[in-house]
Amino acid sequence: LVATALFGDGAAAVVACGTNRPGRPGRSGETAGPTIVDTRSHLYPDTGHVMGWDIKDTGFQVVLDPKVPDVVRRYLADDVEGFLGDHGIKPKDVTAWVCHPGGPKVLEAVTEALDLPADALDVTWRHLADVGNLSSSSVLHVLRDTLTQRRPPPGTPGVLLAMGPGFACELVLLRW
Repeated sequence: LVATALFGDGAAAVVACGTNRPGRPGRSGETAGPTIVDTRSHLYPDTGHVMGWDIKDTGFQVVLDPKVPDVVRRYLADDVEGFLGDHGIKPKDVTAWVCHPGGPKVLEAVTEALDLPADALDVTWRHLADVGNLSSSSVLHVLRDTLTQRRPPPGTPGVLLAMGPGFACELVLLRW
């Protein structure tokens, strides 16, 4: 009941195309979304108790420790800075942060850990207020909202990030 109350019901899908897709130089057509430059996943040590599911005879029981924001503050900055640094990018160069709306305390921890400008997660905050946390599909809904409400300038970097069970972080470097 707790998990159902916390996480709404949603679905999302991505259509990803390779290098011969329409919209590439020498090809006809337009692309609607960003290019994926790189991805990275990181499972943080000794955090299995922070978020996930316990499978019991009575079904799935949500595991959601109040320390999730503390884990974000501890690990996220190093991961994001290292990931971007591998591409010669600094967090201040990112024109769009497409962040999973884990909840107010998590979003505050992301903003603090990455030292983001006050409006950097506006699309995510708006999604959280309007729709809530749709579990895994949320970040793709925020991506859609970014594309329709606050499209970044062409050629600029963006970061799609989500955190989840384990406790893990998923990062996607985008080029708009």
